[in-house]
Amino acid sequence: MAAWGERLAGVRGVLLDISGVLYDCGADGGRAIAGSVEAVARLKQSHLKVRFCTNDSQKSRGKLVGLLRRLGFDISEDEVTSPAPATCQILKERGLRPHLLIHEGVRSEFDEIDTSNPNCVVIADAAEGFSYQNMNKAFQVLMELENPVLISLGKGRYYKETSGLVLDVGAYMKALEYACGIEAQVVGKPSPEFFKAALQAIGVEAHQAVMIGDDIVGDVGGAQRCGMRGLQVRTGKFRPTDEHHPEVKPDGHRWGRDPADRTVLCPVCAGAA
Repeated sequence: MAAWGERLAGVRGVLLDISGVLYDCGADGGRAIAGSVEAVARLKQSHLKVRFCTNDSQKSRGKLVGLLRRLGFDISEDEVTSPAPATCQILKERGLRPHLLIHEGVRSEFDEIDTSNPNCVVIADAAEGFSYQNMNKAFQVLMELENPVLISLGKGRYYKETSGLVLDVGAYMKALEYACGIEAQVVGKPSPEFFKAALQAIGVEAHQAVMIGDDIVGDVGGAQRCGMRGLQVRTGKFRPTDEHHPEVKPDGHRWGRDPADRTVLCPVCAGAA
C-alpha cells in the first residue's frame, strides 16, 4: 500500500464525522473519545479546512454543538453540516408537508414547516418513538398518497452509544420501503448531495478532501463515491470485519483503541501543523 504522503497528497480539506469519531453519545450526554479534542484542535490550527458532517437526527445543530463544546471541542454551529436543515430546504422547495416521525430533540428544526394535511413522511432516528403505533401511522400516511414520498435523515444501520450498539434510522426506513413498495430519498450520508454541500461550505473540491468516519459504508464508501478519499477510525461502530468489507476499501485506518495510537486523529492531522 502506498505511503501516507502519497495517499493524502493534495488534501486541502477534512470532513469529520461526529458520533463514534469525536465522541460516543449516551444517556448522560456521552463522552469524548480519547485524543479527539486535541486532534480537532490540531487540525484547526493547521492549513486545512475542516467541516463537521453528522447524520445525528436526535439533536438540533444547536444542541449538538452545545454538547460538544461542553466536552471540550472547539466547534461552532455554522461549521456543521447535518440532515435536518437540508431536509427543511427540500420540503420548502418542493412544497411538501411532512408527517414527522422524528425525535423530540430535533423537532425544533421543523418549526417553520407546514405539517398540515401531510403529503409526505419524514423519518429520522426517533429512538423510543419507533413504536408500532407510530410506524403504522407513517405507513398509513404513505399508502393514502397517490405518489408517496418518504424522506429519511440518513440510512445508518446502527451506531454506538456508551452503553453499546443501538439501531439507527436505516432499519426503520427499510421497513417502510418494503411495506409501501417505494424507495426513500436519503438526506445525509451517504447521499452525494450531502457531501457536496459540505465541500461547497469549505470551498474544496472532492479530490482535495478526505472524509474521516467510523461507518465503512456511509462515511467511507459514500465519500469515495463522490471522489474523496475515505479514512476509517477504529472507534465508534467500527468492527474488525469492516477491514474485509466486500465492496468498500478505505484509503486507510487510524486511531485505534491502543492507547499508543490515540493522540493523533489521522495522518492528515499528523502532517498538518
